[in-house]
Amino acid sequence: MVKHNNVVPNAHFKKHWQNYVKTWFNQPARKTRRRIARQKKAVKIFPRPTAGPLRPIVQCQTLKYNIKSRAGRGFSLEELKAAGIPKKLAPTIGIAVDHRRKNRSLEGLQANVQRLKTYKAKLVIFPRRARKFKAGDSTAEELATVSQVQGEYLPIAREKPSVDLVKVTDEMKSFNAYAKIRVERMNARQVGARLKKAAEAEKEEKK
Repeated sequence: MVKHNNVVPNAHFKKHWQNYVKTWFNQPARKTRRRIARQKKAVKIFPRPTAGPLRPIVQCQTLKYNIKSRAGRGFSLEELKAAGIPKKLAPTIGIAVDHRRKNRSLEGLQANVQRLKTYKAKLVIFPRRARKFKAGDSTAEELATVSQVQGEYLPIAREKPSVDLVKVTDEMKSFNAYAKIRVERMNARQVGARLKKAAEAEKEEKK
């Protein structure tokens, strides 16, 4: 029995929740299917690396993430030119090209050019037709020992920032940062007035 001036309880328990439950019993089979598909693809694209074409190192977007590096869409035309690789040849030897990308920094350009040169030095090029070697193709000895690269090729190394430990001195303890900031702020504000005053004083001396 409800006491006092309370709401009459009317809990809604007939939601038929069983109709909204989703089950995922096919996940283990999907995992197996994906693995087999990866293996088939590796055999199909042999001797090319399984991870796909080589991609450049680029900085992430926005102020929050631009300190981090990641793999980009493709190398810029400027990077390919600096590395001595023709833009039409690049896709045929496993190098991704992005003709829209621009190089904003010299460091990024140099890093990607070096990446291309390292790749080029390790590259083994098969002839289009067996036993018909052309200029630029690898030798028969190199082709005999070749193996398919599994996983990521030339992975991007993310350097962790090192922290230098310093012993706290008495001079550091006595330093008043707030007072120093106030003084420097006042000095910056008074630059114009002080220059004007110095110029007037110089005029007075000349008279």
